[in-house]
Amino acid sequence: MSIAVAVRKRDQIVVAADSQESFDDRRVLRDNHAASKIVRAGSSYIANTGWGAYDNILRDYLARISRPRLGSERAVFAFFIAFWRQLHKRYQFVNDQPGENDDPTPFADLDSSFLVVNRSGIYYVSSNISVMEFTKYYAIGSGASYALGALHALYDQPLAADALARRACEAASAFDVGCGGDIDVQRVAGARSGARARAR
Repeated sequence: MSIAVAVRKRDQIVVAADSQESFDDRRVLRDNHAASKIVRAGSSYIANTGWGAYDNILRDYLARISRPRLGSERAVFAFFIAFWRQLHKRYQFVNDQPGENDDPTPFADLDSSFLVVNRSGIYYVSSNISVMEFTKYYAIGSGASYALGALHALYDQPLAADALARRACEAASAFDVGCGGDIDVQRVAGARSGARARAR
């Protein structure tokens, strides 16, 4: 459930997410609870969709480590490998055994996905911890297909990155029952122009 979107346009990079929380088939009203799905990690932002417990775990993990280095695909991969190890060492209640009906896979399955956004770019972390960089935009969560469609249609229009991200989240919220509530938009400070810029 949820929607999280990252957009890069010219010298602006933003990440946005909805604030709706769902429990099974129940949706929490926005005036009673608003979920924050974007976490600050040093000069980066990490958005996650999937199990709500990952938000608690990620925030706890980030509070225990020094400033993370997340300025390249390799750095993001290394961060999530370390995170995966801590899931087994410190957060033993995490169940990484696939269900009986799941397809067998040789890789880890976080059953959650992440967007890492910083001045060097947009990085998608899949549930099996593969990392990919996107030069323009990407979206994760149950409403991702709607958000990506909106971004594809609107990206070349005269809209700034924050407006594009908001429109994409609005499209996901309009059509996907797992998305909704207020939209949280965070702008990356000091974003570099140029799609392949790197922070070391």
